[in-house]
Amino acid sequence: MSSLKIYSMTDKGTLYLIPNTLGGESIDDIIPETVRNEATSLRFFMVENIKSARRLLRKMDRQFPIDDSMFIEMNKRSTEQETMKALQWLIEGKNVGVISDAGCACVADPGADIVSMAHANKIAVVPFVGPSSILLSLMGSGFSGQKFTFHGYLPKDRKERIQTLKSYEFVARKKGYTQIFMDTPYRNMNVLEDLLNELADHTQLCIASNITLHNQRLRTMSVEDWRANAYDLSKSPCVFLIG
Repeated sequence: MSSLKIYSMTDKGTLYLIPNTLGGESIDDIIPETVRNEATSLRFFMVENIKSARRLLRKMDRQFPIDDSMFIEMNKRSTEQETMKALQWLIEGKNVGVISDAGCACVADPGADIVSMAHANKIAVVPFVGPSSILLSLMGSGFSGQKFTFHGYLPKDRKERIQTLKSYEFVARKKGYTQIFMDTPYRNMNVLEDLLNELADHTQLCIASNITLHNQRLRTMSVEDWRANAYDLSKSPCVFLIG
């Protein structure tokens, strides 16, 4: 006779998607208190980076019992066995939190795999409210929030990147869809150079950098105006929008 235990839906745990900050030290005005309380009640986590996740949990609760908690990393080095272990926690009735390095898990960050597995196994998924640089940038851009597309990271190859940016400009102009994209901070100035050199003068461009931080900047101008008013983006997390 098999020793495998059969769990009903009520026996299973819940998968919680926990927001992280976008880089700032303060969380009081970034993550709601109810979210912090729920997050720090958990003891099982799947995280992009263990050190970052532990730091966040200690910001939420200075007395959070790190040593009593279990962490599995979800990144390029993760194995299928590690993801299956997190799924097994959920099947056994343990609640699990998903934390990325910054912002909202599963949006331009890892986490989608375990969420997909949870749905396939009829496990409840609860996304918590928190900062999303993508949505905050869209809100502040002045561009259409009814029709927009987020493309994620740009191609590394410059020729391909320029072609991609021109295609975004075309769609924004012809169809009215706001085009949202990003790149790593060390390539931001290359992206800005391509935007200012390759797009039309009248094209509207928004650049949002360091969102929610003390040095936040969010500006929408024509490409022509950006050429005269560009600033250094090389060390700042940025979101770019064409409208």
